[in-house]
Amino acid sequence: MRVPLSWLREYVDLPATETGRDVQAKLVSAGLEVETVEQLGAGLKGPLVVGQVLTIEELEGFKKPIRFCTVDVGTANGTGEPQEIVCGARNFQVGDKVVVVLPGAVLPGDFAIAARQTYGKTSHGMICSGDELGMGDDGSGGIIVLPPEHEAGTDAIELLELVDEVLDIAVTANRGDCLSMRGVARETAIAYGLPLRDPALLDVPAPNSYGYPVKIADPLGCDRFTARTVGGLDPEARSPIWLQRRLQKAGMRPISLAVDVTNYVMIELGQPLHAYDRTRVDGPIGVRRAEPGEVLTTLDGAKRKLDAADLVITDNRGPIGLAGVMGGANTEIADSVTDPETGQVTGTTEVVIEAAHFDPVAIARTARRHKLSSEASKRFERGVDPQAASAAAQRTVDLLVLLAGGTAEAGVTEVIAPSAPRTISVAADHPDKVAGVDYGRETVVRRLQEIGCDVYGQDELVVTVPSWRPDLTEPNDLAEEVIRLEGYENLPSTLPRPPAGRGLTERQRLHRRAGRALAGAGYVEALNYPFVSEQVFDQLGLEADDPARRVVKLVNPLNDEEPALRTTLLPGLLTALRRNDGRGSHDLALFETGLVFQPGEQQGVAVQLPVDRRPTDEEIAALDAVLPAQPRHAAVVLAGAREQAGWWGKGRPADWADAVEAARTLAAEAGAELIVQQGQYGPWHPGRCAELAVVVDSEIVVIGHAGELHPRVVKALSLPERTCAMELDLDLLAKAGEGVLQAPRISTFPVATQDVALVVDTEVPSAVVEYFLRGGAGELLESIRLFDVYTGEQIGEGKKSLAYALRFRAADRTLTVEEASAARDAAVALAAERTGAVLRGA
Repeated sequence: MRVPLSWLREYVDLPATETGRDVQAKLVSAGLEVETVEQLGAGLKGPLVVGQVLTIEELEGFKKPIRFCTVDVGTANGTGEPQEIVCGARNFQVGDKVVVVLPGAVLPGDFAIAARQTYGKTSHGMICSGDELGMGDDGSGGIIVLPPEHEAGTDAIELLELVDEVLDIAVTANRGDCLSMRGVARETAIAYGLPLRDPALLDVPAPNSYGYPVKIADPLGCDRFTARTVGGLDPEARSPIWLQRRLQKAGMRPISLAVDVTNYVMIELGQPLHAYDRTRVDGPIGVRRAEPGEVLTTLDGAKRKLDAADLVITDNRGPIGLAGVMGGANTEIADSVTDPETGQVTGTTEVVIEAAHFDPVAIARTARRHKLSSEASKRFERGVDPQAASAAAQRTVDLLVLLAGGTAEAGVTEVIAPSAPRTISVAADHPDKVAGVDYGRETVVRRLQEIGCDVYGQDELVVTVPSWRPDLTEPNDLAEEVIRLEGYENLPSTLPRPPAGRGLTERQRLHRRAGRALAGAGYVEALNYPFVSEQVFDQLGLEADDPARRVVKLVNPLNDEEPALRTTLLPGLLTALRRNDGRGSHDLALFETGLVFQPGEQQGVAVQLPVDRRPTDEEIAALDAVLPAQPRHAAVVLAGAREQAGWWGKGRPADWADAVEAARTLAAEAGAELIVQQGQYGPWHPGRCAELAVVVDSEIVVIGHAGELHPRVVKALSLPERTCAMELDLDLLAKAGEGVLQAPRISTFPVATQDVALVVDTEVPSAVVEYFLRGGAGELLESIRLFDVYTGEQIGEGKKSLAYALRFRAADRTLTVEEASAARDAAVALAAERTGAVLRGA
């Protein structure tokens, strides 16, 4: 909504010193989004005057028509002599009044005017078009031709209101009242604490039985219809300059007097109107739903096949307009036409004015169905004041009588469906509870009355909502009105107060350490949206019964192709990797930590929690019960070179071992023992996939997988060859950890090394054997390392030999051979018990 400041001052007596920026600040504080303040006429400098064309000489020999004119500018040029000007426009003739800019003036855009030699003549100034003055398109296609009553030499800057400020307001969907000067003026008056001169307060005659006949077949779609008739209009009458300029400043193009008046009243009062040529309307005007197969040619010249849900305006012939959207071409106001032989001017001399109130939902659906958004439909779908219809019709009649010499007929038609004003019961302290501020009853009542509400009651208020605020439907809406008018900036900033000595939880600290550790290992964090397509699970090669395929679907997703919440981080990371690889970055190592969403077997519906009090424990528990499990995962993806080639060496590509090492890095941060063994799952290559497990509550739990992706997955997702990935459950990893990490103690005593070779079945993972060796060795074990794997005839078929180096050290003494050997034997004994291992050579 574009709001000229000069027009706004007609309804609110703003201080003379207030600028557009000042008004912007006030309205923003009141909750309106004023995007810009446009300075019209910035840099404009006169003399810019009215001139009368005295002579026109057509210059020959040029590629385009050029005219040499003499123009009377009065005494504005200092001499009183006619001004000689060269002009290429063709839409004026001798005797016309035009706008002339004289040498020494500066037009918008820092365009200085001076006498200059052109087309063999000296041009002392310029005859101006609307675009050159920053007025916009006036529909003439050439220079400005003024009405004849303005004298030559008159200051055109003041006449055309070229200097002004225009506020551009982004009106939200719930504030249709602010799509009018009346609505913005009301908000301005409240913001400044000044009285409002309401332009809708007009004397309107009562409806009578001899107005233009109207039949409403769908009172739910149209609950109010006012019709007025004006005859005896002068077809030659043009919109005055002040009306044209206000329309232009508001962002609309002047068309003809009747149309301009309806547009002007719509901007002023917010009520869309339509004017029909009475001679082209056949019989009573009706409102009904369209019949299947009906066709209407709208004012834009398009033939539209109507839908049965469309609300239409009709006469005896059928549809003559799309209700609340656009009128039909068959009842359009006719342009004035002069007969070249008789000189008689013909055009529309009688009009029927429609001011109606339509169902917002019906108008919105019709506008979208026909892809036809108009100024009228924008207002109807956001909410129009139904009580303003009769005042808007009266205002239109008054302007047509004043400007076109018409006569208002006595007939007044008003069809109204019975309705009652909306009332809301609200506690007087409800806004206080919502905002956390003690406003008090007097402030609440005063603010509600300022927006037009009638308020009764003491502790429990009964509020009657004004007709221009259909968005106010419940107590929280009223609370919001009080809060915004008292100033959002005055709400206290209250932060939660944690108990002394507490900071981040251990879980939060682990999440941060995990991100820092992966970043330190050379990975770059890539944050992705948590939305996926269910087709991606087929591309990842997941089994049909895989739990990851059970997803939470959004009712209103951002993207219809990705309606589900993720159960794995890999789709987003692999998409980021593919995008970067396609843009020339081939050596990639990306990571992400984030929530995944795992719905239960049965999904419920969440309850709506209150906002004026703290929810009870039962309400919170009921909400938590229907939410999906949301564990935090960590994942990495790699492609290209892991170590760059250079003078230091050849480098090497990323492989499955790097993905496994990323998991080990996270396990080290969590203080957990990671069990790495061969596995097979979904997107990973069956021969290059590691299963990641930890011990939680004395049970081995699989928390993720790492390795190289399957070639089929690489092809399906268009990934680089040999792409590797790792994903694990960070929350389960934290449960397996030892809690707070302790700084290591460096012993000054020597280490005792014991080697042991164990024979186990081939399918027994070395990591499992290592886990039990570590558990049996006790506190004296400092480290364990697998240094040899042997298979052959000496071991036996289906067997393998695993050789480990065990390092023992005590913090307070030098270990004896007996102590080290005893720790080694205990380690072997536990490994033998749990894995069936046998000492090699025993």
